Amino acid sequence: MATYNKRGYKPKTKVAKEQNIEEGSTTAEVFNTLDETASKTEAFVEKNQKYIFVIIGIVAAIVLGYLGYNEYIAKPKQVEAMNDMFQAQKYFNEAVNGTEKDSLYNLALNGGEGKFGLLDIINEYSGTQSANLANYYAGTAYLRLKDYKNAVEHLGNFKSDDEILAPLAKGNIGDAFVQLNQPEDALDYYEQAAQMRSNEYTTPMYLYKAGTIALDLGQADKALGYFERIKNDYPNSTEASTVDVFIGKAQVMANK
Repeated sequence: MATYNKRGYKPKTKVAKEQNIEEGSTTAEVFNTLDETASKTEAFVEKNQKYIFVIIGIVAAIVLGYLGYNEYIAKPKQVEAMNDMFQAQKYFNEAVNGTEKDSLYNLALNGGEGKFGLLDIINEYSGTQSANLANYYAGTAYLRLKDYKNAVEHLGNFKSDDEILAPLAKGNIGDAFVQLNQPEDALDYYEQAAQMRSNEYTTPMYLYKAGTIALDLGQADKALGYFERIKNDYPNSTEASTVDVFIGKAQVMANK
């Protein structure tokens, strides 16, 4: 049966009295310890309150500064950059889809009609998404103009998680290294481009390019793996229509 102490109950036995005294002493010690800790904390705060307030102020300033920067500087800067890049993008799109490509790519890079070019956007709006995208456009434009070193530089500065643009940037660097007669570097970037995403467009394209470069470098087993992956995983891709020929070549080289 459960028991409880009635209000005003006094222990009658010696043992009970001693237990009661010990419990009271322990409780008193706990409260004394808490009082001492509280006093030390108050003393510490009082002694160092100037520094504490400085630290709190710094943290608050950083948080408010970050929020203010995003709201009043970064966002307006990005909008301005997008507006200034409109004409350069227009030149770039016309170069991709039309004629007089070289002159249009140069206009896209350097500007025209009093408007900024891609290089101006990169310099004037560093740190914005527009400047980042301008690096992709500029790198691709340089690639088309056969200025391969500048193509590698600008495409290397482009950062993206986009399903298509991210592997295209890596693959374009691979194309530039092919033209610079650096096949090992080209193979590395083709492999990166193929591994970055899994889609029906960029993945088989860069597996195919990686396979052909690997064949040229005498890496038949690696090439065979890439070609077989196209055949098995991307049978409806453009590359799959001719991949059997390359699988045959890789098998012959691997068996030598």
